[in-house]
Amino acid sequence: MGYLKWLSLVPVLALAAEALFTPEKLISAPKRDEAVPNNAGKLALFPTDLYSFETHTKSTQFELLDIATGKTTVLTDDDNVTRMIWVDDTTVIYINSTNSDIPGGYELWIAPVDNFASRYKAASLPAPLENLRIKVTPSGDINFVLSGMVWPNGTIHNSVNDATPLSSARIYDKPFVRQWNYYTTGRTSKLFAGTLKGSGHIKTFDGKLTNLLANTQLEAPPQPGGDFWSYDMSSDGKLVAFMSKDPTLAANNYTASYIYLVPHDGSSIATAINSPTSPGAWATARGACWAPTFSPDGKTIAYYQMDDRLYEADRNKLYMYDINTGVIRGVAHNWDSNPYGITYSNDGKTIWLASEERGNSKIFSISASAGMKDIPTVVWGYGYITASYQITNTTLLASNNSLVQSYGYSIVDITGKNPLKVLLDPRIVDAELNGLSESMVEEFSFQGNWTTVHGYIIKPSNFDPTKKYPMAMIFHGGPQDSWANTWNLRWNPAVWADQGYVVVAINPTGSVGFGQYFSNVIKNDWGGAPYYDLVLGFEHVAANYKYIDTTNAIAAGASWGGYMVNWIQGKDFGRKFKAMVSHDGIFSTLNAYASDHLWFFQRDFNGTLWNNRANFERYDPARYAINWATPQLVVHSDLDYRLPISEGIQMFTILQERGVPSRFLNFPDESHYVESPENSLVWHQEVFKWINHYTGVTGTGLGDDSSYVLN
Repeated sequence: MGYLKWLSLVPVLALAAEALFTPEKLISAPKRDEAVPNNAGKLALFPTDLYSFETHTKSTQFELLDIATGKTTVLTDDDNVTRMIWVDDTTVIYINSTNSDIPGGYELWIAPVDNFASRYKAASLPAPLENLRIKVTPSGDINFVLSGMVWPNGTIHNSVNDATPLSSARIYDKPFVRQWNYYTTGRTSKLFAGTLKGSGHIKTFDGKLTNLLANTQLEAPPQPGGDFWSYDMSSDGKLVAFMSKDPTLAANNYTASYIYLVPHDGSSIATAINSPTSPGAWATARGACWAPTFSPDGKTIAYYQMDDRLYEADRNKLYMYDINTGVIRGVAHNWDSNPYGITYSNDGKTIWLASEERGNSKIFSISASAGMKDIPTVVWGYGYITASYQITNTTLLASNNSLVQSYGYSIVDITGKNPLKVLLDPRIVDAELNGLSESMVEEFSFQGNWTTVHGYIIKPSNFDPTKKYPMAMIFHGGPQDSWANTWNLRWNPAVWADQGYVVVAINPTGSVGFGQYFSNVIKNDWGGAPYYDLVLGFEHVAANYKYIDTTNAIAAGASWGGYMVNWIQGKDFGRKFKAMVSHDGIFSTLNAYASDHLWFFQRDFNGTLWNNRANFERYDPARYAINWATPQLVVHSDLDYRLPISEGIQMFTILQERGVPSRFLNFPDESHYVESPENSLVWHQEVFKWINHYTGVTGTGLGDDSSYVLN
């Protein structure tokens, strides 16, 4: 059915909505990252990404935060600067993503923060090496580690040197054929070590880079998406700890990875500290590892590891590896939480962790000498904590965000004696975010299918309690994920609310942050308990919130949330909604083997398609296509290899064949996420125009460009 035809069939109710927070504001607002303090705790460094819809250009700048005053100053707005870290209290080192000597290469530069113009080039790198880590040695040298891609023969990859093949053929004898958004090429990621020498301020590089993973099948950081959090250096710069997947197991069937230790000079081969054959390894710890972190004295490595090597959403457990003895100590394993991030106190006696609990992330502390039965203590928490660093004996510098706030920075008193000191609130300094506030957000709970279920309500920034608002019910991905009190550039509830909706975001069975059992029991039950949790949540909202009009509701979700939209489309519950939106959802669970990560489906469906076909069929949305009737926008992108584009095309085609008002939005250059600012703007405009049409919401900031409509 053509767009103009169905558009003429449905009356517009013209429910006015003054959308204060528009998609353009969301996308163009400054995007800060975590602030990292210097050792003195006086200054902190953070990057900020910017996008202008006037010039249609991206830019990046690095800024300094004065921790005493909260004042920020731009250190550099050079877009070629990709990573910057402290050398000492007054000096930084950074990667320059160009090279005046070697086409396609990168450079390392050093600069004083009080006179950045006096920076100098310290090293020329032969390829695009990234993810810089450094340690200043006792002699004053700077030992560094970078990551880069290499060919199977060990040659470092620089795309400038790539030859054009005579044939485009690709031949594979084992998975992965493709991952996330690219076909595998035979290149792997390796770690390269080098030293900038000199006891004074001027450092020089002799050009020698050592491949620390040479002659091994190990890969670090793991691809796609691995970064500098996958490895760390000891305080004296002599050792490197890194995470790599088990090269002896099929990469698409197993999540198993281990922590390896290797000398920075490459004088011996990397050795696993916790593999099944490592002397001190725990027999129960066989899953994925994360965040190897050296203690300040360099004697211990803290890291996380999961038990299950077939499950990507198992619980992170904290371990401590004694470098001298090889003994591995488990810490806080009775704590039913899923921590992330590891930061030592300056004296090495305390570890700060973060963990999400019931939608909010908190900072926890635990003694570095703690054991299995010890439980971390809450220090502070609001929104979502992304980093915390000690700056005095009693304070931390915390970076956090929330549903109504992008990255901000605060000082946390770990004694609890002093109130939180906010250094930077983006809603004050960024005009795009003016008007957003905590008053927009409300938490609620209700009796779900088998236990209490948590959810969020997000109201418009100009909310009037005497009015009634259409409901936007949105479903998160995963399914082992959550609607947390965190900022999101792709699915931002505040920008949905300011179209003129009250947003309802429920954390059904399978969500994280509510204990491991709550997450685990979604196994083999995708369309069961989670579905009924959402049905009961809908009924709870209808019965208890007079300002929410559940008779004028829409449903939307991405990834697993898109699957749930497609599942609901075939059920009676689907008729409760005026319109639906599925982004990169699953049309048929029988197509699972077109995905890249097989462990995910085989674990969640409790078997394989050939041995346990009934499990794959049980909650297959395609089985109920005969019931599809609610108008639906289907979004899918060509480079999505997690859930391939054929899922979206099949969904849209059957909707069209059945005469259901529907539209297909496609991005040929995007993957599972829509990340380009211009594409993101179109995504928001098309999604909101679709749902606004059926609910009668006027909306704001959606444009009127129809040039993308091809038929």
